[in-house]
Order: sequence, then structure tokens, then C-alpha cells
Amino acid sequence: MTNPPAAWIRSIGLIGPGMSDWPACAAILLGKAEWQPEKTVLNAPDQLPPAERRRAVRVVKLALGIGLQATTAAGVDPSGFATVFSSSGGDGVNCHQICETLASDDRQISPTRFHNSVHNAAAGYWGIATGATAASAVLCAYDASFGAGLLEALVQVQVEREPCLLLAYDADYPEPLRAARPIPDAFGVALLLTPEREAESCGRIAASLTDAPADTLPDSALDALRCTIPAARSLPLLAAIAGRRTGRMVLDYLDHARLAVDYAA
Repeated sequence: MTNPPAAWIRSIGLIGPGMSDWPACAAILLGKAEWQPEKTVLNAPDQLPPAERRRAVRVVKLALGIGLQATTAAGVDPSGFATVFSSSGGDGVNCHQICETLASDDRQISPTRFHNSVHNAAAGYWGIATGATAASAVLCAYDASFGAGLLEALVQVQVEREPCLLLAYDADYPEPLRAARPIPDAFGVALLLTPEREAESCGRIAASLTDAPADTLPDSALDALRCTIPAARSLPLLAAIAGRRTGRMVLDYLDHARLAVDYAA
């Protein structure tokens, strides 16, 4: 890429194992807090009407949680931004329950299970919760989903010259699906990207393809998290942002190419 897409990061939202939000994750990545990989806690946000709150599945709770964290941290109305939702798969628990129903004598799938099974369910719930009517892209690129989502969001910011909210997230699968897709827990990160630097900006990023090997994390447990949850491929970049460490991070992306992300604090 001769002119790699770039944007400023205004705010971050994050939920993961033992990480309730971005400040908690940043403290762990900086070595200021010990990581306790407890099961990810997910709650349906109060912004959803009661009926939708009861129906929300894990990836919906995760996506809305990180998105609202990012917009709250920036002090902005979440309804005003274009969004990019990127995930390697839908809700594993919901998929498992549908498969169980189809394998039973009673094959009647509930409407709630069906509409939660589509890949853009989280984007739909986001619109209900926030009243957002701006354009929304919903991507899936298997293990490369974080990188694909980041590139899409950066290109949108650069072309449209408008902010864009990236939401990258993955949730775990129960057995026997976990044997084929061994994602151990839920993890998601949201980046509110802007075309110009703002007072609250925490750095500028630009992304391009590279054949260099992907960066790893010095903590073996955190690096295992990076390797096992596609959205957690963002962790080397997040570590640089937490430490305000200018430089290039190489993230896992495709089998034949990685994603080089240049970060300037």
C-alpha cells in the first residue's frame, strides 16, 4: 500500500477474560496488575428495551458492551457513528442450541433463536439500543476478522472523512462445537476512529500488509489468549497504546500475510 489507510483513536472499549474494561486491560498489559483469567462477564445493556434485553445472546451483549464503553469514554452520542462489526462467527451457544433442536424429534426453531443466529444480529441490536441509523458494515473473515475489520474501518474514515466505530468480538463455543472451533472465552475490543486528531485522541494508526512475522506478548498466558481468540489478535497493538509506545506492531492476519500497524502516540 503506497498510502496506507490511517486514523486517530479517540477511545477504546474492551471486555475479556478477567478484563472488565479498557483501563483494566491497560493495567494488565503494562504489568501494573496481575491478570486473573476469570470467565468473561457479559450483561445486556440497560439501553435495550426489556424484551430485547431478555433475548440478547452472548455476542450481542459483548458487542454492545464494548461499543458503549468506547462511546461513553469519548463522551459522545453512540447513535451518530458509522460502525464496522467484525467477528469470526456468530453466537456459539445459540448455534449449539439450534443444532440440538434440529437433532431432536421436535424440530421447531423459535423465532428468537433464528434471528439471533444471523451474523448481523449484533448490528441490529446496536441500532435498537442506540437509535443509530448510520451505515453499518458487518464482516466475517474467520481468524483474520480483527484485521479485516480494522482495515475496513480505517478505509471508511480515510475516504468519508467521518468517524467510525470498529467493534471486533468473538465468543466461545460449547462442546462438541468447541472441539472444531476451540475459542475458550469471549473477548471484544471497540475502537472509535476519527479522521483528525482530537483533544482526547490516544494516538494515530496506519495499517498495511507485510510478510514479517507477527509480534508476540512477553506474558505467555496473555499470548495464549492472543492465539486462541481472533479478536485478541489486537493485543500487541493495545499494549503499545497502553504504554504510549510509538512504533510498528505486526498482527496475525492471513496465512500468507500479516498486518503491520504503525502507531504514533
